Amino acid sequence: MTSPSSAGDTVFDISNKETVNKFACVSCGADLTYKPGTRHLVCSYCNAENDIPDIGEPVNENDFYAFIDNESATSLRMTISTVNCKSCGADTTIEPNIRSQNCPYCMNPLVVENTITDSVIQPKGILPFKLNKEEARNKFKSWVKGLWFAPNDLKKATLDPNRFNGMYIPYWTFDSLTTSRYMGQRGEHYYVNESYTVVENGKSTVKTRSVQRTRWFTVSGNVSHPFDDVLVVASHSLPLNYVEKLEPWDLGNITRFDERFLGGFITEKYKVELKEGFDTAKTKMDTYIRTLVRRDIGGDEQRIISLQTDHSNITFKHILLPIYLSAFRFKGKVYNFLVNGRTGEVQGERPYSAWKIALLVIAVLAVLGVVIYFASKK
Repeated sequence: MTSPSSAGDTVFDISNKETVNKFACVSCGADLTYKPGTRHLVCSYCNAENDIPDIGEPVNENDFYAFIDNESATSLRMTISTVNCKSCGADTTIEPNIRSQNCPYCMNPLVVENTITDSVIQPKGILPFKLNKEEARNKFKSWVKGLWFAPNDLKKATLDPNRFNGMYIPYWTFDSLTTSRYMGQRGEHYYVNESYTVVENGKSTVKTRSVQRTRWFTVSGNVSHPFDDVLVVASHSLPLNYVEKLEPWDLGNITRFDERFLGGFITEKYKVELKEGFDTAKTKMDTYIRTLVRRDIGGDEQRIISLQTDHSNITFKHILLPIYLSAFRFKGKVYNFLVNGRTGEVQGERPYSAWKIALLVIAVLAVLGVVIYFASKK
């Protein structure tokens, strides 16, 4: 947890769309791209490496309520240029020299001329890519090879580098000191002997058995917990369950935002606004708070009747995390595959090949038929 920044703590300010994701080599002036796993930009023409200096400053956080009270504060905002996909609704930034590109989420063509500008909250931190594109593709190819009944076209698609894009996905992180008041019941088990009748050898016999019962006691109390960096995905463009399965992220390696880390990569604008993001964070916090309450209640069983939580010292950061994304269209449906740009963890909803499954069923039935045939001859 770091201290909240003041309203004047500006990381960067992009007001000209011509500077977004485009950086010039100090040696020859050609375009630079970020080299994953380093603090260097590499020239696509002369292969020179241009350093991204590490100024060693911490990634400061913003006071949540102070920002809400003054959302128009320009010192915490930036202007970006994005293209909206008319098919899936995703907003992504693209390099200004690009004249045609497919949406990385659904692979439909983007109308690059329909670029719009918007004022958004600046990212405070970034977790740069650690795996390069080829390393991530190899992780993806290995994952696809392990899928049973995957369509052949999916395996072929892993060979196409144009179907594989590095992207920075927007996230919110929230810190909060919580104090929760609860009322509930503590259940303590005890055992009693109970008689029951069974019939054995035609005769009724009375037996006894030990039966568990529970005594309930009314309880109340308070629990406090400081939450640090509760992570909330700020994108609606990707399936949330698969995005969250890319965790854990090594958030301890987040560096202060520098736009040069974006060189050569796509960046998505957040769709989850700050207030909505904190509501999601509170839901996540509540799940853990209930665990703390049950521990505090003790006993063998617990019931939570009421729970009220107060939040204080709330701070937030807008950060960017790296993923590689591949989209595959199969029988009219788009399947997204995600690779954690730091760890190589692969997640996604996989398609099934109906004919491969049918062939397996036919083969199993054929083998079963042969077994039955020879068994009947004996």
